[in-house]
Amino acid sequence: MQIQVNTDHNIEGREKLTAHVASVVESALSRFKDRITRVEVHLSDQNGDKSGLGDKRCMMEARLEGRQPTAVTHDAATLDQAVDGAADRIERLIESTLGRLQDQG
Repeated sequence: MQIQVNTDHNIEGREKLTAHVASVVESALSRFKDRITRVEVHLSDQNGDKSGLGDKRCMMEARLEGRQPTAVTHDAATLDQAVDGAADRIERLIESTLGRLQDQG
């Protein structure tokens, strides 16, 4: 499973942040790693220099073998919260998607 992290120009600390995001994604999706080819993570600060309650956004897109990519977003007050929320959402989405495929088969 390849993990690619992208940030907008308002996000700092890219190397440390990238390592943290990769760790969160690997932890959340480890049981599906044989079925996922790539996960793209896009981090952004919606308000730039201004602060706000839900201005940090994490969008995660997982590419399952033989399927169209699935994506989720999560907005939060901090990047860590946004990443954790998106990881939880993508984990549940993949779990339900693979469960439906198994039920059909």
